[in-house]
Amino acid sequence: MIERLAKKKVLELSSQFKSVAIMGPRQSGKTTLAKMCFPEQPYVSLENPENRNFALADPVGFLKKYPDGAVFDEIQRAPQILSYLQQILDEGNQKGKFILTGSNNLLMLEQITQTLAGRVAYVDLLPYSMEEVGRARKLPTNVDELIFNGGYPPIQSENIPPGNWFPAYVRTYVERDVRQIRNIENLLIFEKLLSLCAGRVGQMLNFSNLANETGMDVKTVQAWVGVLQASYIVYLLPPYFKNFNKRIVKTPKLYFYDTGLASYLLQIQNTGMLAIHPYRGALFENFIINEMLKNRYNQGKRSNLFYWQDHAGNEIDVLVDNGLELKPYEIKSGQTMSSTYFKNLVYWEKLTGNSNGTVIYGGDDNHTGSKGYSIVSWKEVAGF
Repeated sequence: MIERLAKKKVLELSSQFKSVAIMGPRQSGKTTLAKMCFPEQPYVSLENPENRNFALADPVGFLKKYPDGAVFDEIQRAPQILSYLQQILDEGNQKGKFILTGSNNLLMLEQITQTLAGRVAYVDLLPYSMEEVGRARKLPTNVDELIFNGGYPPIQSENIPPGNWFPAYVRTYVERDVRQIRNIENLLIFEKLLSLCAGRVGQMLNFSNLANETGMDVKTVQAWVGVLQASYIVYLLPPYFKNFNKRIVKTPKLYFYDTGLASYLLQIQNTGMLAIHPYRGALFENFIINEMLKNRYNQGKRSNLFYWQDHAGNEIDVLVDNGLELKPYEIKSGQTMSSTYFKNLVYWEKLTGNSNGTVIYGGDDNHTGSKGYSIVSWKEVAGF
């Protein structure tokens, strides 16, 4: 078993809040983490029809069975009990009484956000990070293997080949999880949209283009992309457009929470194919940004990542907003350093006066560039 870095934060929050919600994609390890952190608490899976039917039919009676609290797994299967849970939390002072897990992002569901506001602490648990895999001494020396396999626990911990695991995962996701969020009748077109999104990794999201390719109207496509976001399949990296007078791009970019899933949807069958694939650079960029995002989430923090681009094509792959400063990162998949890697950082320095840029590349060694910029191997990104 690979120990999760988020464990420390979950335990800390459970000593401060009456309830903690561990959210993340299906099969990301939420149940295992909850059981590991709270072994004394009763565990109740709401995927179980008997438990779910009881919770839906008699929420008051259901909650009375657990006067000292419990772990409620897959809470999105019975969201109605949250209103009743609110009263119990308000009336008591016990910390860490109820631990909730869910495969849907509750913060994107307005009615649930209002119900739990101020009562529940949230931790987003994504598939294994590079640091977690490394601590278990399972970290490969080839970044293509990490990109291709992704971080889902069954692949990393149980050594199930991605080509065997992802087809079942996608089928379960489309047939069960999608219908829980939205009543989508044409699941074949939804699956097509999922694959089309994989072909747009690292690109600005164009709803009109996706609507044309799926044959659906723009509003439907927007709603379906919202489903992919709410279920932790894709996320949108927002543009940074504060404090600049130039014409700035304000369209978000699309990324997958797991590059293994994106590789599968792109029909990449092995690491050899990935190494020469035209999307290899985009997937490498996705992988690096995922690692930066996981580092934030494992500390219980929200994302502070943006990208920046103007209409002249000048771009910074990632801007990290630390409140007092913006730190720019350029991500390059090549293993051989090139002066072209610094072009956008040089432009950024001229625009802002900030010379704190970093290039993350596909090579193994760290350097300092001729202009003073840091050049960091992909292996070091776990600490960002």
